Amino acid sequence: MSNNGKEPNGNNKPVPLKTLAGAEDKPLKIGDIEIPCYVLEDETRVISQRGLYGGLKTTGGGHSGAALDSSLMPRIAQAKWLEPYISPELRAVLSSPIEFVPPHGGRTAYGYPAKAFVDLCEAILKARDNRTFASQQEAIIMQADLIMRGLALVGITALIDEATGYQEIRVKRALALILEKYLADELQAWIKTFPMEFYEEICRLNKWPKEYAINRPAVVGHYTNDLIYERLAPGVLEELRARNPVITNGNRKHKHHQWLTRDHGHPELQKHIEGVIVLMRISKTWDEFKRNLEKAYPKPVEALPLFKKTSDEDASRIA
Repeated sequence: MSNNGKEPNGNNKPVPLKTLAGAEDKPLKIGDIEIPCYVLEDETRVISQRGLYGGLKTTGGGHSGAALDSSLMPRIAQAKWLEPYISPELRAVLSSPIEFVPPHGGRTAYGYPAKAFVDLCEAILKARDNRTFASQQEAIIMQADLIMRGLALVGITALIDEATGYQEIRVKRALALILEKYLADELQAWIKTFPMEFYEEICRLNKWPKEYAINRPAVVGHYTNDLIYERLAPGVLEELRARNPVITNGNRKHKHHQWLTRDHGHPELQKHIEGVIVLMRISKTWDEFKRNLEKAYPKPVEALPLFKKTSDEDASRIA
């Protein structure tokens, strides 16, 4: 996505995109080649203009003396020997570099989507394969070959995310979106959420007396966290604990589910509880149930290594 989608300013010029990740001292490294790259606020991965020219060991604008921030297509893409291999789509992208605000601020910079950079390298190698180049283009061809070899095992998007540090930001942004969907800004009115069968099945599978379904031991709080909230969505339980802390008597002032959104969080919670109860019904022992649970509802936090699982420090009745 380019800056064409941004709101225009008073001069009908697209507003430069801000930089989410990347820095001059965090280039994309492919062998001995270092290429400045950034992730913009719309998550477009870009190679800076200087990075494109430097990476391919070529010069900049479309004519002698052209500034790096011109909207002209890079000179390399206009070369007669390469022109037949530049698609109309690539030509359009290279003719409209994306203006963005570098992380250090100051004068805006320009760049190209990472895919356009890869497509340009591929076009150069097609020209090489068809032997439509002269000896003075050999250095450019060698650079394009080195770059494409470096990208053979890992895609350019992953490499840019690693170079700029955006892989960590991406996870945090994903978590923020999840919490926005699941958690309400204000405490919701209490409604009955956990059916008695949930507690009765816990008692049956653990061979506890039936009255424990009403007078629940503290461990049931741990079980509820483990079976339900930790498996609902990444980061939800941690945020619920922060919003609904343990008070002086060792319990929590409200029920965790009162902080869930009515349009998404609470329906997803109920759906998950119903699924867990089904697994309980078909299981003969607690161990069998836990095995079924791990297959059907693995904890999503395990797929997000930046989020550390917190201990079940509370044994309060949270349901």
